[in-house]
Amino acid sequence: MLKSLPLLVLILLCTAELSAQKKQLSDSSNREVLEDMVVTATRSERVLANVAVPVTVISSKTIQQSGSLRLKDVLQEQTGLFITSGFGSGVQLQGLNPDYTLILVDGEPLVGRTSGVLDLNRVTVGNIKKIEIVKGPSSSLYGSEALAGVINIITDKAFRKKFSLGYRYGSFNTSDANVSVSDKIGKLGINAFFNAYHTDGYSIRPNSIERSTLPVWRLTPQLKFNLPISERTSLTLSARYNYEYIKNEIVVSNNGVAVSSSGRELNKDLNITPTLVHQFSGRVKTTLRMYATQFTGTQKLATASGPGYDDFFQQRLLRLEDQMDINLSKSVSLVTGVGALKEEVSSTRYDSKESIKQNQVAYGFFQTEWMPINRLTFVAGFRYDENKVYASAFSPKVAAQFKLNDQWRFQASYGKGFKAPDFRQLYLNFTNTAAGGYSVYGALEASRVIKAQQAAGLIAELAPEFYKLAALKPELSNGINFGWTGTITKGLEWQTNFFRNDIKELIESRQVASRVDNSQIYSYINVKNAYTQGLESNIKYAINQNWNASAGYQLLYTADKSEKAQVDKGNYYYTRDANNYSVPVKPTDYWGLPNRSRHMLNAKIQYENTDDQWFANLRANYRSKWVVFDKDGNGIYNAQDEFANGFMMFNLSAGKDFKSGYRLQGGIDNLTAYTDLRNLPYMPGRTYYLSLQWNILNNNSNQ
Repeated sequence: MLKSLPLLVLILLCTAELSAQKKQLSDSSNREVLEDMVVTATRSERVLANVAVPVTVISSKTIQQSGSLRLKDVLQEQTGLFITSGFGSGVQLQGLNPDYTLILVDGEPLVGRTSGVLDLNRVTVGNIKKIEIVKGPSSSLYGSEALAGVINIITDKAFRKKFSLGYRYGSFNTSDANVSVSDKIGKLGINAFFNAYHTDGYSIRPNSIERSTLPVWRLTPQLKFNLPISERTSLTLSARYNYEYIKNEIVVSNNGVAVSSSGRELNKDLNITPTLVHQFSGRVKTTLRMYATQFTGTQKLATASGPGYDDFFQQRLLRLEDQMDINLSKSVSLVTGVGALKEEVSSTRYDSKESIKQNQVAYGFFQTEWMPINRLTFVAGFRYDENKVYASAFSPKVAAQFKLNDQWRFQASYGKGFKAPDFRQLYLNFTNTAAGGYSVYGALEASRVIKAQQAAGLIAELAPEFYKLAALKPELSNGINFGWTGTITKGLEWQTNFFRNDIKELIESRQVASRVDNSQIYSYINVKNAYTQGLESNIKYAINQNWNASAGYQLLYTADKSEKAQVDKGNYYYTRDANNYSVPVKPTDYWGLPNRSRHMLNAKIQYENTDDQWFANLRANYRSKWVVFDKDGNGIYNAQDEFANGFMMFNLSAGKDFKSGYRLQGGIDNLTAYTDLRNLPYMPGRTYYLSLQWNILNNNSNQ
């Protein structure tokens, strides 16, 4: 329905947007003040300079001037974040997989992960006010899935008089149309946003049906209401919906057999959030939130030979939470709350649509912030989760910040994170008929199903890991962060953070059996104790009034602790040298966890003329080599294995704002047209785009 360009243009004219704020100095100063405030790190509004944990804030201005369309485009240019490509675009944070990063929209979690990955392409950036990234374990405030950190997408909540449109068109027939409208009717504030996105995608090989980015159509409306009930009480209602249609033409290889399939994937995501805020006094505020969300995904594939594939997945989450913000004095404040959630999943991956898996969690959290002197801040808190399906979790956190002077501040934090086994790891009962017939069973299902198949004579062999099947334990992390932020000289700012995450009871999928037809059976077990450690450093330099530059770097080391201990002892793991002789793996050759780069770098140089309203920026992203395959077959990853080559990618964007409210912008992504079909199939060659945004009405005085 959205495939043709004329229809997209019609949608734009009738209902579409991209809110490119017209530059006005008074509004600009207000925006800077807002962006210096963060809420994700403490669950209450704090000045960024006073927060004691590592936080990155990405402003709407940065997003707009980079020409980004989806959340993936924004995050892939941030220090220490790497975008993965399996099962959609996920994000690695401090070297930890996408499973361990909690993704929020306006403080509420998105659901609908595939193999632990929440696809970042589901989130449009057209109405994002800012993005807050908290690095390090955050389970003390947010519970499960916040083991690595939290990414909170904060959308536009303004209810001033505004009406803006926008349209972008680029390579691969990619179009993006938006409309943003807000106003007040009496006391009632209304904010509406709509996004329509389409791309033909691109083939990773010429003349092949196999495409890395498949043809996609997405629609995302969001509606917010705000009603002041009294001087101290207000009610807000937010509703967001995302519709995604993906045309599938794929080829999957398993056991040397290539299976071609065609069909479609359909995903629907609905989030509803009513919030009641009451200010008892200048020192006490309560916030009552109810959150209901449902994600439904279906996939239908037809194959040239053999049975087709029909998949249904539906996840529902209902949560009620009350939070109290208390300022005991100028130097002591508290944030505390209680809540309960109910989660349900029904899927053909878990027996059938009619088989509903449920879980319930009750929790409470507490955090206090104390400033004994003006330059010193202490933060301490914890959260307790009572889980119906498995063991409960206690997650403490402590942090401190010391301001040496107006130019330098130092901070350190320790936190304990946890990730509960998800429904997939517990209950999965899935056979992929479109990929050679392999099966994956959840830990609570595997023994029963495999023993039944063994009795029927279908099992050829039980792997050693079969005898390790047991009730899964939650994955735990102890995370330490410490660093500083300082002004070296006027216009030159330097920020550095050292981190280490020790992870226990990592859950991994392992082959536990094979059938007589050679198809594999996988399940989940707690197998590893690992760590990730390194440093992140950012530097910003205001060259003059119009030019500024910035750069960020991450150094990362990872390891499976048991593997590293054996390598350090020597004579346990062996590989082949240049002469093909068997030799012990040297400690210096041990690589650690796969699909991680030791070095990542981003850099940006930007020009902006506030008088002529011109802007331009050149952005670079570098990733060093990473290991992808255990070539020598010794069961670990070392320097003799197969690596993907490191690469550098450049993106260019430029535009101009006009006094009439228009913004014209163009850009080129991947300037050097770098491609790696085997290891980076999601990266196209050089792409171009042009966008036009029109601020028809923007009354900043009516807030």
